[in-house]
Amino acid sequence: MLQDIAPHHFDIAFEKGYGRSPKAEDLVAAWQEDALLLCRKDGCCTLPTVEQCEKSHWEITKLRYLFSLDALAVYYLDLSDEPFPFPEGSQLEKASALRELSPQHLSFIALVSAHLHRWYSAHHFCGQCGGAFSLSPKERALVCPHCGLVEYPRINPAVIIAVTDGDRLLLSRYANRPYRRWALLAGYCEAGESLEETVRREVKEEVGLSVCNLRYYKSQPWPHSDSLLMGFYCDVEGKTEAQIDENELAEAQWFHREELPIEDPRQLSLTQEMIVTFREGREPKAKSVSP
Repeated sequence: MLQDIAPHHFDIAFEKGYGRSPKAEDLVAAWQEDALLLCRKDGCCTLPTVEQCEKSHWEITKLRYLFSLDALAVYYLDLSDEPFPFPEGSQLEKASALRELSPQHLSFIALVSAHLHRWYSAHHFCGQCGGAFSLSPKERALVCPHCGLVEYPRINPAVIIAVTDGDRLLLSRYANRPYRRWALLAGYCEAGESLEETVRREVKEEVGLSVCNLRYYKSQPWPHSDSLLMGFYCDVEGKTEAQIDENELAEAQWFHREELPIEDPRQLSLTQEMIVTFREGREPKAKSVSP
């Protein structure tokens, strides 16, 4: 999946950057609205280094530590406030294109930086008293020095749902969205709702079906929507004819294992991995109950 970047190692721990000064070889995720600055050379791309930014007369004191990749630190800078000159060979890339970047570890860290960039840029001022936020010195948080409000990065919990009927899997297409591939059902958790309750509610709302035998599969950070995805397999219970919510879905269809479309061979998303896992018969099975 997108976050599977071994042998590279991603470390989001905030304390890694506490009191750390940027080194020349460290990387900078520099954002201008919804575009990230990337350097391209000989068919490869990377983030600019701190040294490249210093040579372009950037104010390095404004860098904020984000995370580390292997031995390198990755820092954040918002270019929207000041039109810094770009390092030679660099250009802005829209956030929507970052999923297709190569190598994959660059795509992943670029998208995580996009997640944090959206949070930083949307929280300049306290929503409680209107005061300007300050950076917390002890954790990844924004603190209002006037009223004490603390804001943490927004992470939206959501479920990915593989509804099964024996050797069949239910796939759907979204309505009114640019993404047109077949996908599993999905939805965000509501306040006061467990993951299992979210699964049952979303299936009922989107396709009018009931499900049982919920089995957790795995999770995935999904920076595109600032989400944490949690995958479940479950069995349809009762009727199997889907009645779609046309505000959410354009269509829904049952596929036998051998007929399942594989539209993303790289399996970057939890949805695609779960489809392939079912196609190959490796999905978690419902536990049998002794009489």
